[in-house]
Amino acid sequence: MNLFLSQNQNQFNIRQFQYRDLEAIEQLYRQADFIASAQELEQLRRWYGLLKFLSWFPNPCQNLFNAYIAEQFGQVLGMIKVSPFNTTRSTWRIDRIFVDQLNNQSGIGSQLLRYCFETLWEARTWLLEVNVNDSSLMALYRQNGFQPLAQMTYWVVEPELLQTLATSQPDLPNLLPVSNADAQLLYQLDTVSMPPLLRQVFDRHILDFKTSFIQAVVDAIKQWFSQTERVSGYVFEPQRKAAIGYFQVQLSRDGSQPHVAELTVHPAYTWLYPELLSQMAHLAQEFGPQSLRLASADYQPEREAYLEKIGAARVEHTLLMSRSVWHKLRESKSSLEGLQLSDVLPSWQPAHKPVPTHISWLGPTVKHPSPVQKSAVDGIETPELDPKNSTQKSLDLPSDSV
Repeated sequence: MNLFLSQNQNQFNIRQFQYRDLEAIEQLYRQADFIASAQELEQLRRWYGLLKFLSWFPNPCQNLFNAYIAEQFGQVLGMIKVSPFNTTRSTWRIDRIFVDQLNNQSGIGSQLLRYCFETLWEARTWLLEVNVNDSSLMALYRQNGFQPLAQMTYWVVEPELLQTLATSQPDLPNLLPVSNADAQLLYQLDTVSMPPLLRQVFDRHILDFKTSFIQAVVDAIKQWFSQTERVSGYVFEPQRKAAIGYFQVQLSRDGSQPHVAELTVHPAYTWLYPELLSQMAHLAQEFGPQSLRLASADYQPEREAYLEKIGAARVEHTLLMSRSVWHKLRESKSSLEGLQLSDVLPSWQPAHKPVPTHISWLGPTVKHPSPVQKSAVDGIETPELDPKNSTQKSLDLPSDSV
């Protein structure tokens, strides 16, 4: 068990999440008005044993639930939940962080963040999403080195609007189902559909678009318990031999939650937005009347313009933020700036001050004097010395100079 002792006046420990923390975490969820608290905690109670077992050895589902608790005198003061964003685990995501409102001034949030920064060394970049109206949480992230990447807008398409979109037949002759064999095409589509800075932060590879057997089994179990069904497909362009559009929609069977959609469209084929929305509306008609939720970024103006045109409602604005490894290097450098080598290795100090000299690995070099050398003191000319003579000739100096 990892323990971390803060440097504040109020000292507290940070450790891994345990089953006995569920009741305290439920109270923190209520303080933060987290909507999905009841459903998430119920699933956590049911699957905690399996999640704990999977975290003991390397596997694709090792970090399904990776959370840390801050406690003081046995009282839970905060929690942070993190997860790897890509397969190589070079980028990690902060899923959520909760801090007791009565102890918020003690810097618990910052200590939870820094514990993750110092513990998960494989993470070169950290990623998170925060509501633009949550000023306290945004200030916490900025204080710990997070910088904005993009502005996200979440939209809701009401059931009546979905029925209207389903009346038109989508013109998608090359719509194909997604498999692991299409990972290269989806990776290229994802790469070309986002700005370079965002692409560098996400650091996705072809493996991120493949599904392993264990992950497929876990996803099937989750869909069965949550009463959801996931459907995906992509549009293939035969002339360019590339994927130009991709969608994935998670459909709610019992109507207890809205349908959730993901869209990726090539910037040169923005006319696919109406067709893909119509395709997802057709899929949603097979279930009960339920709204559809999807997101758009500020670097996707065509998507936002189309959603606004059809009458979709904006429900939430968030800010996508990231923290790179350079903050960690700067923090380490600033903590070592005042540390001198003489303080670390006092016995290595030289006994005497070294005298600078010229050392040649090719042996001593002979420098022939110039024909006439002038003394820097009295300006007396010195005749050239014959290097062939073994004895040095005496100089005839005036008698008054002796």
